[in-house]
Amino acid sequence: MIRQGRCWKLGDNISTDHIISGKYKFEAINDINKMLTHLFEEVIPGFHKLVRPGDIVVAGRNFGKGSSREQAPRLLKMAGIGAVVAKSFAHIFYRNSINIGLPVVISRKVPDVTQNGDVIEINLVEGYVKNITRGVMEPIQPYPKYIGQIVEIGGIVEYIRRYGRPPWQEATR
Repeated sequence: MIRQGRCWKLGDNISTDHIISGKYKFEAINDINKMLTHLFEEVIPGFHKLVRPGDIVVAGRNFGKGSSREQAPRLLKMAGIGAVVAKSFAHIFYRNSINIGLPVVISRKVPDVTQNGDVIEINLVEGYVKNITRGVMEPIQPYPKYIGQIVEIGGIVEYIRRYGRPPWQEATR
């Protein structure tokens, strides 16, 4: 599974409220699409008009901290973000992202050399993140097989819908 796209560079401690402010959580309770126009509105004004399918968010430490609202990773995916690369993630954001099929990758070196607009390539099978623009490549830990299956198929719900059980039940047989 390879993802390649233009980078949106962010710093440390980007919270779920930075991604989508909590003030919108009930406004669009019946239609999450209404929240898309507010994505990163306080961090990158007009982001919803600027983002392109396949773009990649690159950030520092503790990406997705704060509340456990699944809307944050879901809206990133709905906006077309192909993956998020960060030095570290809040655990619940990381898991919510996997559950909905949004690739999240821990990288220590690439975020430091990356600037807005750089082209990033992620190979989740061979295990690397590469800033193509700057010529910097970093090995990463590939996903365990069942996590890769969940992400590739579009999330845990789609996986269970297709196969009737989560992939880790296959791993324990």
